[in-house]
Amino acid sequence: MAKKPAQFLPDAPAGAPTLIDVARVAGVSPITVSRALNRPEVVSEKARNKVLEAVRLTGYVPNMLAGGLASNKSRLVAIFVPTIAHTIFAETVQALMDHLSVAGYQTLIGLTGYSAEQEERLLGAVLGRRPDGIVLTGTLHTEESRNRLSAAGIPVVEAWDLGTQPIDMQVGFSHEEVGRAIADHLYGKGYRRFAIVSVDDSRALKRSRSVVAQLKTLGIDDVPIEILPAPASVLSGREGLRNLLAAGQRPDVIVCSSDTVAQGVLAEAASQGIRIPEELAVMGFGDLSSAAHVHPALSTVNIDGSRMGKLVAQALLQRFRDEGAAQPVKLDTGFTLVDRAST
Repeated sequence: MAKKPAQFLPDAPAGAPTLIDVARVAGVSPITVSRALNRPEVVSEKARNKVLEAVRLTGYVPNMLAGGLASNKSRLVAIFVPTIAHTIFAETVQALMDHLSVAGYQTLIGLTGYSAEQEERLLGAVLGRRPDGIVLTGTLHTEESRNRLSAAGIPVVEAWDLGTQPIDMQVGFSHEEVGRAIADHLYGKGYRRFAIVSVDDSRALKRSRSVVAQLKTLGIDDVPIEILPAPASVLSGREGLRNLLAAGQRPDVIVCSSDTVAQGVLAEAASQGIRIPEELAVMGFGDLSSAAHVHPALSTVNIDGSRMGKLVAQALLQRFRDEGAAQPVKLDTGFTLVDRAST
């Protein structure tokens, strides 16, 4: 005799379990199941837990496409970041995903590779999936991307930067202000021979140009810059310092576009017997978890990535709740200079 297939209820139908099946197992109405899965904030914790346990027992998989067609909502937020190879964006993305998940939203991550053209291609693919919102990294986009997002009419947050022509909402900080603060801080410590090692990323170059412009107001006109291909790596920093020295440059401080690049400068300096900070000071950006533990400990700029991610999520969720009320949002999350042994 053929073995009967396992069933989670005596009268369960063959095939994939449905929302009705979940409701029977949970002992609640189908509308409660729908709300628990799609709008958990409006369902009691007790009812939500019943539904989640029933989902586990039945193996139910919600049909997000069908739900989106019925409600005109996909419960999906697309997040575009330059790379996942480095941790500098990880805190922001993690906090953003955590807060959206609690509110019942799923996330999709796209990698732009620091390219506005790649971002444009990703937008073409993602907008067809009807996300409820999109989070972009930075404010540099192609004209086609801006046109598509304007026509889509969905909430958009540009994170990690503040610009003068927002697409919709912005949550970040001014890279120009960071550059000015770094220049003033290091000049105040007595440094006069500056150099910059940066990767070819629009935000990093904003900071670098700002450092140069502020130093010019302080009477320093000659600031050599080494620009390496993105993404940042320890090798970028090593090559940057080697190139500066080969060109006959002898800076007393190097401003780096990231902590990763700065650690490469530290490594190359050690290999060439250059003492830090006695002969060469080094400044990073990002305050990675390793920055305080390299030798010597790295001076840097701290960005509260977790707070930024939380604020991005709150801005999106508020817009989702108040449809049609497109209140302007421009939040400056700020930054903090961190002075350690490398300067």
